[in-house]
Amino acid sequence: MFQDRADAGRRLAAALPPLDAANAVVVALPRGGIPVAAEICATHGVPLDLVLVRKIGAPGQPELAIGAVTDGSVPQVIVNEAIARQFGLSADKVRGMGQTLLPEIERRRQSYLSGRDPLALQGKTVVVVDDGVATGATLQASLTALKARKPGRVIVAIPVGPHDIADRLHSLADQVICLSDLTYFGAVGGAYVSFPQVDDATVRAAFDRFAPPRAG
Repeated sequence: MFQDRADAGRRLAAALPPLDAANAVVVALPRGGIPVAAEICATHGVPLDLVLVRKIGAPGQPELAIGAVTDGSVPQVIVNEAIARQFGLSADKVRGMGQTLLPEIERRRQSYLSGRDPLALQGKTVVVVDDGVATGATLQASLTALKARKPGRVIVAIPVGPHDIADRLHSLADQVICLSDLTYFGAVGGAYVSFPQVDDATVRAAFDRFAPPRAG
């Protein structure tokens, strides 16, 4: 088990290959991935960026992802079709549900980034970080969106996830580092002694600490 997200981040930092600070970026999924990513940034001296993504929760079970939507010039929606079918939802219905989450994504963009542009990822090593993965829909949507920014190499770094997560992501990531099998814990939060909600202030503070200053 991990004591908290910072502990998980330190363990992931130790498990990562060496990173060239001039040619690597850590990209976190807010909000839970931020404290994890911050430890990696601190250890390896690399900047922090965000991918803004929202889980599409199942009816009556908001923590169960039937899909996910990311921001961008063309928002990306990933549908977990197997789970959607369990709730009698078509892929088109889930995509429509994802569209309703775009205003919250925009609110978070303004709150977290304060007008800053995303970092250039083209040709760079990109380490994509979250505090854990259950269904994988949120992470898959994030990786699909990041792929459009043409990174040179993508490493997924997560503390806990399904035992087959590397197989699921083989077309979207060059390497997957997952420290613990979700099967043993039942849920991502079960892998942590302390797993509180991460507030917006924590996200902004991490971004201010590890993001390069605005141009000009």
